[in-house]
Amino acid sequence: MSDSGLSFTEITVLMVLAVEGEEIPNPDLEKRYGVVLKKESREKLNDLKLIESRKQGRSLVHTLTDRGWEELKVAVVSDISAPRGAGGAMSLALLSLVRGILTRTGRELSDLFLLEDVPVVAPVEEEAAEEAPAGDIATRIHAAYAELADRPGELIGLVRLRPLLGDATREEVDTALKGMVRTPGVSIVPESNRKILTPEARAAAVTFGGQEKHLISIEAL
Repeated sequence: MSDSGLSFTEITVLMVLAVEGEEIPNPDLEKRYGVVLKKESREKLNDLKLIESRKQGRSLVHTLTDRGWEELKVAVVSDISAPRGAGGAMSLALLSLVRGILTRTGRELSDLFLLEDVPVVAPVEEEAAEEAPAGDIATRIHAAYAELADRPGELIGLVRLRPLLGDATREEVDTALKGMVRTPGVSIVPESNRKILTPEARAAAVTFGGQEKHLISIEAL
């Protein structure tokens, strides 16, 4: 049990969904990870709005919500009791490693699951720095966000932001967005209520971490 009131299995489910970065069917939780999500725990996680579950064929599929990300971060930095044995010991060791990384770097937990998708930018000569398109587009993104947001940290749909970025290509904007998530104070997250997404909002999403992200938040305007 953690300080957040979740069992070790429930925390494991949140972690698995974070790693997957997308919907995962209930049978696959057990098949891939050996995790059995019983009805009581599923309903608990649904009631707390930490995961969303929906029927797909004969199975339920689950998705981690924004609140689930926050709760997972709380759980990671809390004291957690794990089952005895090698599996529990390994899980606690990995959680301790994650906790140390977050403490040392000040990063968000979600950043750890995005690193493989963040483009590696080769060093540029000082005289060519002004020509780096990603930096220029990131500046445009900041300016467009400031124009749309009523307050710092407000979630703004990428569907509203993209039209304000001039002649930047889709690829250039996506590359800049993926790089910006490594900047403190910048978050790019999925819309937790998928039912309200319009076709345009879905098309404007940027995909990384195996998940479509529809909203951006910048703490400092």
